Amino acid sequence: MTSPTVLESDVLVIGSGGAGMYAALAAARAGCTVHLVDRGLIGRAGATVMAQMTVAVALGEECPDTPEAHLADTLKAGRGLCDEGLARLLCEEGPLRIREMDAWNVGWARENGHIKQAHAPGHDRARCVYVDFLNTGPAVSRTLRTQLNPLDAVQRLGDIVITDIALNDGEATGAVGFYLRTGEPVALKAKSTIIATGGLTRLYKRNSASANMGGDGYALALRAGAELIDMEFVQFFPIGHLAPRMIGMDPIMWDPFRYKLGGRLLNRDGEEFGERYGREEGFKYNLTRDVATYAIFKEVEAGRGSPAGGAYLSFTHIPEAELRRNFGPVIDRLAKNGIDLTKTAIEVAPIAHYHMGGVRVETSMETRVPNLYACGEAVGGANGANRLSGNAITEALVFGERAGKEAAARAKQRSGNGWSDASVKPLLDPVDPENGGKSTLNTAAMLNALQQLMGEKVGPFRTEQKLGEAVIELERMTRELGDRPPVSAGGYDLSRLDWFDLRNMLLVARTVALAAIQRKESRGAHQREDINGMVPEWELNQVVTMHNNSISLQSRPVGAGSARKAA
Repeated sequence: MTSPTVLESDVLVIGSGGAGMYAALAAARAGCTVHLVDRGLIGRAGATVMAQMTVAVALGEECPDTPEAHLADTLKAGRGLCDEGLARLLCEEGPLRIREMDAWNVGWARENGHIKQAHAPGHDRARCVYVDFLNTGPAVSRTLRTQLNPLDAVQRLGDIVITDIALNDGEATGAVGFYLRTGEPVALKAKSTIIATGGLTRLYKRNSASANMGGDGYALALRAGAELIDMEFVQFFPIGHLAPRMIGMDPIMWDPFRYKLGGRLLNRDGEEFGERYGREEGFKYNLTRDVATYAIFKEVEAGRGSPAGGAYLSFTHIPEAELRRNFGPVIDRLAKNGIDLTKTAIEVAPIAHYHMGGVRVETSMETRVPNLYACGEAVGGANGANRLSGNAITEALVFGERAGKEAAARAKQRSGNGWSDASVKPLLDPVDPENGGKSTLNTAAMLNALQQLMGEKVGPFRTEQKLGEAVIELERMTRELGDRPPVSAGGYDLSRLDWFDLRNMLLVARTVALAAIQRKESRGAHQREDINGMVPEWELNQVVTMHNNSISLQSRPVGAGSARKAA
């Protein structure tokens, strides 16, 4: 057996997006040593760096606002399923994190000395801050990297794939994985471990996130004994760019254009169709994401879609001077792609964007596995059935800071990390480059088939028949994958990496499909075409556990019990 490289720290953070970096920063500020680990580039992987949009926070800079008002909108968007403790934490501590980022010179846009705030869908007032409408996420990531740079207590380790959480007597003691560049195993011992790996949108071919968002953290937590919650709720961004071809720009860039300038959603016949499916009160272009997604799909289904299979988004009614005043540099970048918004509508369609479900935690961010924490999009429950626009980066910053602080406090209470070589050996065996199986699987083709299956059977609009077919096929694919990766071919072995990715993705996909088939209603981002509307009896959370490789699903009253108590 190849001996692993052994690394040891007080706190291990898995994932280096906004949540992971804030967690590492908070743990270091509390006096702990930290390993910040990512399969990609530190601070440049994950979802935060790709986010172009706004950040929801009740600053009250441009109009009166309170965390209570922000919470009310968050709970309304969540359709009765939010963990109110987590949602309240997000709304109450959001201003602290945003002002701390401001002190670090992130560059929030200002006007007349005040931080500017935009009115995003689902909010009752202008609440969302931004740097600019294309670079908010990159600015947040850059600022956090800058804060981490001088900290000797944080060691940053990229190109490491974490495959399992290490356990001893049911408690987390770190993690195991392998180096991408060599294929060699690595063991990371820690007194506290934080999962900050983001969501699962890579399960779908059309998505807005980076290629490493395959639900790794959910699978790591589930195999370690933690609970997952509300896995059926996948948010589809309604107006992802579809056509014409656009290079070097994010496919979800159109949202601020729509709600700031009043972009018109049109069908093939040039008709605005939003009112056919329902509008939020008060703000003209305020369709929430789940309703807008449904509206576009239904127009396409009725034969009123655009040529590429979506809907038109038109700004031709907006004078060029107004477009340039609000989005000047962007207009020039669009022109280089041959897009003139004053003359031509673009085509948009829903794409997988965010996941409301995830790891079940307390407000301390601890899971039911002692010493194991989660933060950012890896956490489920705060957003219920549908996330309020702008809450994602707020969630990353608030939950990341809380997880880092709490994990550090736990680490400082412990005299050792509790690591057991005997307990960890079964987890290291699969990552041993000399201990794999002989596989003729075409893992790239399997990944493509999985994404196709999820889009067709477990997409925005579901039926019992489609979901049942998906479960059967996912179980077949899991058996086909087997329990041994191929023998390592050395560094950057993509076939072997795909095997580990598929192990996680298939497990997580099964939890989504099983939860979706069990929920007998349409609520928020979970829409059943064979069951119309919300059912009061289904104002329940669904909690997923796993024992001996068997997935269990249990419905519970919202907020019932504690994530620290065994199921």
